[in-house]
Amino acid sequence: VLEVLRGAIKSHLNIIISGGTGSGKTTLLNVLSSFIPGSERIITIEDSAELQLQQDHVVRLETRPPNLEGAGEITMRDLVRNCLRMRPERIIVGEVRGPEAFDLLQAMNTGHDGSMGTIHANNPREALSRVENMIAMGGFNLPAKTVREQIASAVHIIVQAARLRDGSRKI
Repeated sequence: VLEVLRGAIKSHLNIIISGGTGSGKTTLLNVLSSFIPGSERIITIEDSAELQLQQDHVVRLETRPPNLEGAGEITMRDLVRNCLRMRPERIIVGEVRGPEAFDLLQAMNTGHDGSMGTIHANNPREALSRVENMIAMGGFNLPAKTVREQIASAVHIIVQAARLRDGSRKI
């Protein structure tokens, strides 16, 4: 499986890692990111820094909560949209869980091939459904067919991670 995923990364395929809580999504994302050539410019976007990329050209972006006056918040969506101005070759979103899903799909569809992200879902079909729901919750008034076409053209591979009852993890 790892050899197939290594080939997918070298081919610049967009990958979503799906799994339940504690299934090893972030650990798997860290492993897969190690296959990205060191010469590529990568931007990571996270709520809290968990990714540990070893390449030279990595820009790490983190969200920021609002201050006491309620100002100054920087959301995942802000970061995904603004990172496009930084000319990344790949965008890695630590955890997709809101309307930034739409912006990530747009980025994947407009020349940022090889991008990756994780999502909480129990199976690949549910992962696609969750992305669709995140876009709808973001207030985008797009027909379901359009959203599904965006997802289908952006996401090349869904890797499902699972934690079994005995505590072992499987892909």
